[in-house]
Amino acid sequence: MPWSQTSPMDQRTQFIADYLRETLNITELCDLYGVSRKTGYKWIDRYLHQGPAGLDERSRRPWHSPNTTRPEIVEALLAVRRRHPSWGGKKILTIVHKRHPRWELPGRSTVCEILKRHGMVAKQRYKRRIGHPGKPTSSILAPNDIWCADFKGQFKTGDGIYCYPLTVTDGYSRYLLGCQGLLTTAVKEAKPVFTRLFKEFGLPKRIRTDNGVPFATNTLARLSSLSAW
Repeated sequence: MPWSQTSPMDQRTQFIADYLRETLNITELCDLYGVSRKTGYKWIDRYLHQGPAGLDERSRRPWHSPNTTRPEIVEALLAVRRRHPSWGGKKILTIVHKRHPRWELPGRSTVCEILKRHGMVAKQRYKRRIGHPGKPTSSILAPNDIWCADFKGQFKTGDGIYCYPLTVTDGYSRYLLGCQGLLTTAVKEAKPVFTRLFKEFGLPKRIRTDNGVPFATNTLARLSSLSAW
């Protein structure tokens, strides 16, 4: 089995076994196992002083951390938090600094971590985001899959009469199929426009509209006469 596929413990054990056989010198052994001579001598020294237990994998965590917050500072921070449960790291640091101006205090982020570590920060509950109920779910993969129809507000023309512009677009190509100014939003005004577009461009699979007149009503099955004819 290639050395890259063996566990570190097995590799070190086999290295020591070959060393004890004295068939290869240190340089040859290290070349065979793909390690430096410094590493090879380290394994041998551990084995000679500690036996097989010296070949076990050791933690790389340092024994001492020079940046560890002193216990008395931690306790002072926690004491302020207990007295003011709603305060954050910035306010807590301000109070502790006033009481102990000579202390070398940690940063705000470290204070927040200390509070979390001691269970003084409530875990946030994330709610599952639900999409807008009116968000379209159907895919548009080709022309005439979906048409989009809407009345774009209303305005007065020069003669003082209101105009209601009805627009119909193809959802795939975004091509404007029709834009017709009507006198009202009633079905009798909109139906001839759709009839002309159907004859010219064909029938779409679906038509997407809002719930306004004349596209939807509160009648049976929420269908207007425009959508049921």
